[in-house]
Amino acid sequence: MNHKLALPVSDGLVLVGCSKEKAATRRALAAFDLYDGGCIPAMRDRLGYWPHRDRVRFLSAEHGLVHADTPLHTYDRPLDPHRAVELRPRVAAALSAEFEATGMPDEILVVAEPLYLVLLADLLAHPTRPRIHWIPDHTSGWPAAARVLDTWGW
Repeated sequence: MNHKLALPVSDGLVLVGCSKEKAATRRALAAFDLYDGGCIPAMRDRLGYWPHRDRVRFLSAEHGLVHADTPLHTYDRPLDPHRAVELRPRVAAALSAEFEATGMPDEILVVAEPLYLVLLADLLAHPTRPRIHWIPDHTSGWPAAARVLDTWGW
């Protein structure tokens, strides 16, 4: 890790697209523990502890923007273009409220397939948006995401 350029935890945010693969459970689990596909297991190993875990959000085809510790039940809802447009205002409002309460992060790492960017269109168009690192390959993009986290000192 490159700690010389360490980004304070409060100054970074990780946004991850949800995954079809989920833990087999009948009870609600924290989102970070429920999602089990793509890069999420590797990300959970690296960022699954406070305070980093507190800076992870999921872009859910069912729920919109979800904090890593939000309890969720297993669901099966793929993101399609209609649903992405439908969720966009909800995600924009949630991010706006969060940034108003805690401040705009300096950098955001987005690990999500291209369709998930529709949910983030308002953030991407914001005139004072933070630096955004986008890893479009949720399945095999972990090495690229890990390199970004290395530069953050996370």
